[in-house]
This record gives sequence, C-alpha cells and structure tokens, in this order.
Amino acid sequence: MLLDYHNELFALIRGAVLVLSITYLFIFSQSKKKEYLFYSLYLISLFLFFLKYIVSQAFIPVFQFLNYPLQLTAYFFYILFARNILQTQKFVPNWDQLLVLVSKIFLAFIPVFVVVQFVFGKLILDKLIFILVPIFTVFSFLSYIVIAKIKGKHVKFFIIGSMIFILSANLSLIVEVLFKNYFISKLQIQPILFMHVGAILETLMVALIVGTQLRYQERKRLKAEYLLDLKTKEKANLQMTALQSQMDPHFLYNSLNSINNFVLQNDKEKASDYITKFSRLIREILNNSSNITITLAKELGILNLYIKLEQIRINDGFDYFLTVDDSLDINKIEVPPLFLQPFVENAIWHGLANKQGKKKITLHIYDEGKNIRCELIDNGIGINKTMNDHSYLKGKHKSFGVKATEDRIKLLHKNAKVYLIIEDISNHNSSGTKVTLKFPKNR
Repeated sequence: MLLDYHNELFALIRGAVLVLSITYLFIFSQSKKKEYLFYSLYLISLFLFFLKYIVSQAFIPVFQFLNYPLQLTAYFFYILFARNILQTQKFVPNWDQLLVLVSKIFLAFIPVFVVVQFVFGKLILDKLIFILVPIFTVFSFLSYIVIAKIKGKHVKFFIIGSMIFILSANLSLIVEVLFKNYFISKLQIQPILFMHVGAILETLMVALIVGTQLRYQERKRLKAEYLLDLKTKEKANLQMTALQSQMDPHFLYNSLNSINNFVLQNDKEKASDYITKFSRLIREILNNSSNITITLAKELGILNLYIKLEQIRINDGFDYFLTVDDSLDINKIEVPPLFLQPFVENAIWHGLANKQGKKKITLHIYDEGKNIRCELIDNGIGINKTMNDHSYLKGKHKSFGVKATEDRIKLLHKNAKVYLIIEDISNHNSSGTKVTLKFPKNR
C-alpha cells in the first residue's frame, strides 16, 4: 500500500508542525523573545509548503508557484531564528554578517523564482534549484563548524536538528528527481516523506533547546532568590544597637530593595556586583558591631564600600576623592566604627541627590599634631537650601546619626575637646556643604 500524502503519518506530522507554530507564537507573546517568533513563522511556512500535497485541484496551480518561495521563506526565518537563539552577533560577529547576507539573498530569490517559473517554466526552475541547493548545503555545514565554537548544550541541539533537516530535505529532492518511480512503485513511499520526518525531528531538537533555556532561567531565578533571602536574613540578624549607632536602617532596607530591583530586571551583573559589595559591607559591620573602636585605615575601607554602593544607587552616580596626610599612620589611630558614614549619607541624599550635573564628594584628613581634622566637602545644593527642602524636614530623624557620632567621639576621648562644624560654602559661582570634625589623635 502506497504511503501517500493523505496517510495518517503525513497528517500527524503536518498537524504537529501547525500546533508547534501556534505554541511558539504563544511563547513569543509571553516572553517577547524574537527567536520564538521567527521559529513560529518558519514552522508556518513549512506547514503551508506541506499543505500543497493535499489541496484540491483548483489550488494546485497556485501552490506550484508557491512551492520554492515557501521553502525560501521558511529558510529565511530559520536563519533569523538561528542568529537570535545562538547570539551569533555576540559570539561570531564576522560570520553573523554573512548570515545576514544569506538571509537577504533568500528573500530576494522569492520574486526571482516566481518570475523564472512564469517565464521559462518549472523545468528550468528545477535545474536552477539543483545548482543552488548544493551551494547552500555547503554553506550550512560551514556554518555548523563556525557556530560549534559557541559554548552550550543548545548549540549542539541546534546543529543536530538543523543537520537532520537539511540532509532529509536534500534526500527528498534527490529522490524526487532521480528515483521517484522506484520509491513509489517498489517501496511504496513518497519521496517527500524524508523531509516530513526530518522536520519533525528538527522540532524535537528545538524543544530540547527551549527546555535547556527554561531550566537555565529557573536555576538563575532560584539562585537570585536564594541570594536575596540570604541577605534578608543577614539584615534580620544585625544587632539593633549596631544599627542605631552605626548605620541608618533605611540604608539596609533600600539596599535590599535595590538588589530586588536588579533581580526583577534580570540584570545579573549589577545584582551580583551589588550583592558582593553589600555582603562585604554587612560582614564588616557585623565584625565590628561589638568593638568600641577600629583603626582609621579599616574605617576608611568600610566607608569606601558604603560609598561604592551609594554610587550604584544614586542617579548618574558621583565622584569620591580621599586624601590623607602622609604623616598620619592610619593603622594605629583608633576611631569609632562608621563615625563618618552619617555625614557622607547626608551629603549624598540631601546634597547631591537633588543636584544637576557633575557631583563630587571630597574627604580630607589632616594631621594637626595632637589632633586630627576631617573635612568632608560636597558640591551639593548646600545645607541652607537643604534645610528648607520638604523631604529633609520630613526626615529630620536622620540627624540622630550625626548627633550619635559626635557623642561617640566625645565619649571615646572623655574630657578632650571635640569640634563639629557644619557650614554652607555656597556662593554665586558654586554650592556645597563642608563638615569639619576635629578630635584628638590619641585616646
């Protein structure tokens, strides 16, 4: 019995191709990833090509003209799918340019084939196809060699699936032209069956690619959630006394929100960078939360971590410059942990956040014999303007950190004099605030 086009196997394959094309179109509508759209259009073109074998007599002349154009359309969308799923523009940019050129050639050949068949007839067009098919086949295999350099299981699945389909399509063409009578009369098989089987096997490979990608995205999501949960637990485990005296709790809350936003935006690099810096800062705070003092060198290192986090969070960022007198041995000078942080926070969020243009904070640490003088200068809007700002008035409780710092330094040095001066240094050419903190070098 002849395995003809109306056989259940042919019908099953056609139905599977149609269903898959709709499925990938739905996936595209949810994910907005172009590779799924291109693959859906490829399958739709392939389905219409397969449809020509079962249409009524009235539509046969139409499908004779659409025979090769439909195949070219399918291959055009398949190249676009390959470029997106394999990210050839990123990993093999030179070959990607060639893929773009070939896709344009396929597109240009569509009207050419229609004209050639209309003017010269189908036999001439078949001969032209027999010349072009080996060329494109060789190009395909050269492409596999190049893209094999790209890492990932999805690349292997793509090469296997694509190779199966190309070989089966070539086999169908060769049998159709040279051995059609033998296959039909002796083997009871229509030559186009090879292409049908190759197509369904190729879709299975793409399904494996999609499965691999979904598993990768799921692992990445779970890892991000784990890291976020880990940082949330670290926040919960911080001692309340350390929070009140050393770090504004709003900073910790906002930092976790920033991490969450990076995770939701799928910005893996920023999230990873932020989490790394945040973890180091939290670890340093925990390590020193029970210490009355730490070295000035360690204090400046922790302050630098804090500033790097704020540089990521604040719009357009800001520059930070630190200068320390060479005569100071900052590894021997003891200071309260994070005693400068409240001043830096005020400079950032009340001075720089509302400023347009280039933003800068400079910290100078001077050696004045028995004393140390710290000058923190920002080019923000100025303390006078800040104090009239609604957001500042609404958040006056934040001044607790500044007051606590002054009290801690005074307590550390007992009866010695500690000076804290905050002044607006704005003039008609510039604006800014300067914080001057002076305290004894030794306890």
